[in-house]
Amino acid sequence: MSTTTINPNAELAELGKFFEVAARRFAAGEAAPEMFSTAIDAAWHNLAADSEAHRKFSLEHADRELVHVESAGHGVITWVSAYEEAYGPLPELWFTDASGVTDTRALAVYRETGTVVASWSCGPADGDVVPEKTER
Repeated sequence: MSTTTINPNAELAELGKFFEVAARRFAAGEAAPEMFSTAIDAAWHNLAADSEAHRKFSLEHADRELVHVESAGHGVITWVSAYEEAYGPLPELWFTDASGVTDTRALAVYRETGTVVASWSCGPADGDVVPEKTER
């Protein structure tokens, strides 16, 4: 494990990319992407505290309002290839927790295999269709 300085602008930039991936998945009829980064999720929670700012951010990045919902699970993160096609490899920030500690083992596995296996406790839902709490 190593420590990374958290940059709120970088977290929001990654959240915007995540919203864009989510919007493409929803448009294709696919399941919501899993939010496995607690650092980026913390930025999402901070943004959601201001509902108007969250709405604007969501519309800017997803062309729709996305809401934060509980969705617990563990397994392969299904949206990584879509992110990589659009933006390149996941940056270290995705493997960093809210206190700035990077999971260097998970990052190394990702860099070696291109696969992310992680736990998550939330994800986005289309603001017009809010599902009940789900587990995978």
